[in-house]
Amino acid sequence: MNCKHLVLALGLALPALAAHAADPATVKNGMLVDAKGMTLYTFDKDSGGKSMCTGQCEQFWPPLMAESGAKAGEDWTLINRDGGQQWAYYGKPLYRFVKDQKPGDATGEGKMDGAWHVAKPQ
Repeated sequence: MNCKHLVLALGLALPALAAHAADPATVKNGMLVDAKGMTLYTFDKDSGGKSMCTGQCEQFWPPLMAESGAKAGEDWTLINRDGGQQWAYYGKPLYRFVKDQKPGDATGEGKMDGAWHVAKPQ
C-alpha cells in the first residue's frame, strides 16, 4: 500500500472510529454499561424522549448525563434535563441505580412493580 492509499484509508476510517468513541455506553454480558462498567437502566414511565424520573426518583436513579459538547448519533440521542443533557438509547433515557455497588450488579431490574429494566442493546 503506498502512502496515498494509506492516507485515504485512514481518512475513511477515522470518522467511523470517532463516531464509535462517542458512544456513552458499551455492551457487557448482554447489557448496556457506562464507562465504569455500571449497569444502565430504562424506565417504563419515560416517553417521547422525556424523563419522568425527577426529584427524589433521580436520587435513587441518577441519569446518565452527557458531557458538554457531546454529539448524538444514530442509536444515541440527547434529551434536555436540569440545564444539561441526558443520554438516551433509541429514545429511552438511561439511568444508573444507587444500590448497584460494583460493575455487573443489576439489582434495579424489575423495581417499582417492573417499571425499571436493564438496558440491552438492540
